Amino acid sequence: MNNPIYPRFHLAFPVTDLEAARDFYCGILGCSTGRESDRWIDFDFFGHQLVAHLVAAEDHPSVATNAVDGHAVPASHFGVIMSWQQYEQTVAVMRTNSIEFVIEPYVRFAGGKGEQATLFVKDPSNNYLEFKAFRNIDMLFAKDLPTD
Repeated sequence: MNNPIYPRFHLAFPVTDLEAARDFYCGILGCSTGRESDRWIDFDFFGHQLVAHLVAAEDHPSVATNAVDGHAVPASHFGVIMSWQQYEQTVAVMRTNSIEFVIEPYVRFAGGKGEQATLFVKDPSNNYLEFKAFRNIDMLFAKDLPTD
């Protein structure tokens, strides 16, 4: 990832309230918006394109979980990998804005190979987001790290 020009991902996801989504993604996370209509909004999510599509509450999917480090990690989630400093700043912003953590910020593999910080939150439509940072970003795809 030394090349600043990289492919960006596009993710479309359901929301039950577009204005609540705008408040969360722009007001809390600092995303800007792109194109939008009365049924969807494009968000610039750390350089990636998220498209929030309006759905009825009864059509929003439920979430299964997997056990990781004693936490019930939502199987369906998305997020961003940040620098350690960005992660700490994001945690501070979330705390200042009284964002409820689904999984409180914590450090996995502290002091070891693959040390990483992680947290989970929900947006207003109950979509789960993970924010994480690696102490050494070269460990992002390392195969010889612990799994739990």
